[in-house]
Amino acid sequence: MKRNLLFSVLVVALGVNLIIGARLYFYSLEAAPKDDAYPSLKLFTTVLERVRADYVDGDKVSYQDLIRGALKGMLNTLDPHSEFMEPAKYEDLKKDTEGAFGGVGLVVTVRSNNLTVVEPIEDTPGAKAGILPGDRILKIDGKSADKIGLNEAVRRLRGKPGSEVVVTILRPSTGLVSEHKLVRAEIKVDTVKDARGKREFPVDEDRIGYVRLLQFGEQTATDLEEALRKMEAQGMKALVLDLRSNPGGLLDQAVKVCEKFLPRSALVVSTEGRDSAQKAEYRSTGRATHPKMPMVVLVNSGSASASEIVAGCLQDYKRAIVVGETTFGKGSVQSIVPLPDGSALRLTTAKYYTPSHRVIHQKGIVPDITVSLSEQEEHDLAMQRVPGGIENLPEEERQRIESARDTQLERARDLLRGITLFTQREEQGAKTSPK
Repeated sequence: MKRNLLFSVLVVALGVNLIIGARLYFYSLEAAPKDDAYPSLKLFTTVLERVRADYVDGDKVSYQDLIRGALKGMLNTLDPHSEFMEPAKYEDLKKDTEGAFGGVGLVVTVRSNNLTVVEPIEDTPGAKAGILPGDRILKIDGKSADKIGLNEAVRRLRGKPGSEVVVTILRPSTGLVSEHKLVRAEIKVDTVKDARGKREFPVDEDRIGYVRLLQFGEQTATDLEEALRKMEAQGMKALVLDLRSNPGGLLDQAVKVCEKFLPRSALVVSTEGRDSAQKAEYRSTGRATHPKMPMVVLVNSGSASASEIVAGCLQDYKRAIVVGETTFGKGSVQSIVPLPDGSALRLTTAKYYTPSHRVIHQKGIVPDITVSLSEQEEHDLAMQRVPGGIENLPEEERQRIESARDTQLERARDLLRGITLFTQREEQGAKTSPK
C-alpha cells in the first residue's frame, strides 16, 4: 500500500516537472530573439565546412567560390534588382555608365529563351560584319550561348580591344547559320540619337524635332542639350522625346534632363527607404533652357528606371504628353556598395516617387494616350534604323520592313501639329483682336 502511494506521488511529481519544464522551454523560445545572427552563422559555417570536407569534387571548390556562390544566392532571394557582382561585372557596370568599353558593338537580350541581337551599334565590328537585329547568337567561341545566361554572354562578347571572338549567328528569316570572327574594338556608346540613329537631328516640315535617349550615361544631359540647340537653330517649335526601350542609368542625368524643361527648384523625384538617410528629394538646380516648348514623351514596356522618372516628372507637371505603353515599373533605388576584393553589392535601398508622390515600382508610368506596337513591329522599326540592315534580306521581308509604320511616333507628331497650330491661331487672334 505504502509502495503504491509512493509510486503515485512520484508519478504526479514527474508530471508536474514535465509540465513546468515544457512551459519554461517554450517560454525561453518565445523570449529568445527570433532573428539571431549567431545560430544562423553557425549553421552556415557548418554547411560550408561539410561541403569542403565531403563534396565529391571538393578539389574544384575553394572557400572563395563557395562564399561568393552563397552571396549570389542571398542577394538573388531579395528582389530581381539586388545582386552580388563579381569584380569583372562591377567593372563592366562602371564602363557602361562611362560610355565606352571594349567589345563587338552588339546590344543583346534574351528573347523566347534565345540570345538575340537587339541592335548592332553603328560603325562597330558587329555592324560591319552584317549582323542584324533579330539575329540569334548560337555560340560564342564555340560554346553554346543558351547555357551561359545573358550576363555571361555579354562578358564573353566584351574584352580588350584588338582581341578576337568568334560568334555563330542564326538568321531566323532565312534559316542561314554563319560564323563571324570579330576583332573587338573600343565601343563608344552615343546615348542621344535622332530618328535615323545618327547625331544630325533634323526637324521636319512642321518644325517638330525628335531626339531619342538610349540610356542615361555620364554625357546624356550634355549631349541632349547639344541636340536641342541644333534643332532650335533650325526653328524647332515642338519636340518628341523618345524614351522607348531605354533601360535607365544614372539618376543625376535623369534629373538634369528634366530640369531643362522645368523652373528652378522644381521637385523631379523623391526617394524613401527604411533608413531615414534614404529619404531624399531631387530638385532642378538650374534655369529651364527650354521652358515652354510643347513636348510628347514616347514610352513602352522597355522604358525603365531613369526613363520612368523623366516621363513621370514631366507628366505630373503637365509639361509633356506621354504616349505609348505602360512602362516597365522598375522604380527602386539600387545602392552600389564596393567591397574590398573588387566585387560589389547592388542593393535595393529605397523606392522612387514622382513629384505627385506616385510610386513607380511595379506600377510603371501609364501614358496619357495608349498606342501599342507588336513585337514584330518593334523589330521592323529597329531594322529601319540600322544602316544597310535590310539590303541583303529576302524581298518579301525587306518590303515588310520598309513599309513598317511607327504609329506611336506618328501619333506624337499629330498631337504636336495640333498644339502648335492652335498656339499660332491664338497668337494671331491676340494680335488682330479689337482693342
